Amino acid sequence: MDPADLGSYLSTRRARVRPADVGLPEGPRRRVPGLRRDEVARLAGTSVEYYTELEQGKATHPSPQVLAALARALRLDGDERDHLFHLAGLAPPSSGGSGHVQPAMLTLLDRLGTTPARVITDLDVTLAQNPMAEALLGDAGPRTWPAASFVYRWFTDPAARGLYPAEDHLRHSRESVADLRAAVARRGRDDEAEDLVERLHAASDEFAALWASGDVAVRRSVRKRIVHPTLGVLELDCQRLVSDDGRQRLLFFTAPPGSAAVGQLELLSVVGRQDLGTPSGA
Repeated sequence: MDPADLGSYLSTRRARVRPADVGLPEGPRRRVPGLRRDEVARLAGTSVEYYTELEQGKATHPSPQVLAALARALRLDGDERDHLFHLAGLAPPSSGGSGHVQPAMLTLLDRLGTTPARVITDLDVTLAQNPMAEALLGDAGPRTWPAASFVYRWFTDPAARGLYPAEDHLRHSRESVADLRAAVARRGRDDEAEDLVERLHAASDEFAALWASGDVAVRRSVRKRIVHPTLGVLELDCQRLVSDDGRQRLLFFTAPPGSAAVGQLELLSVVGRQDLGTPSGA
């Protein structure tokens, strides 16, 4: 690994990304092409100081999580993402799609600034989300495997269920297991999916019983009730757009016309991330 090469590559990638590409205003006094360092750091969820050290070749051995976040922030395609990992002396993630948001999904996400939206994998790992989704659903991470999967947290961490009213929990459990079964079958022989199912069997009797039922159903558009610490319960329609390979999904939440949720979503854009406490999920 040559930190200078890594830093130079980050700098050239940053220079080519327009603020509008990532949902940021151009501003009247922009003195550099592309994004500023602080903007990349904010998009990637790292400190400005650390990102500056990476570009200057002073920081070594960035983690895979940091590299994946930088690849998303800089809108790298698969080949560019792999090159970033190689420069850092790490093996790129598998092409299965668990760490790198497909460019088309990011493009759509960037254009949903007033609608809660996030990109997840078919194993329910959040890859990216917009500020409205963070305000509605909470901070998405980063988390290490297997806790990165909301399905795993749902069956192993009682706090994860606080996102939904208690009377809806059984329905969400059934839907989660049925959807996971469909994803596992679609993936075929896949180490990540098989590992998740094995861990869930070991950790949750509820999961094991639901898995044994053999039910299978792909989640599509559904009505959800979401508990927000300030706004109370929001009843929203959750729409899903699925990538061609089925491994990534863009979720976005809309209020039924004429419902109380219309005003609640408008207020959410004002409340933002105040009064945090919402568990992260979808």
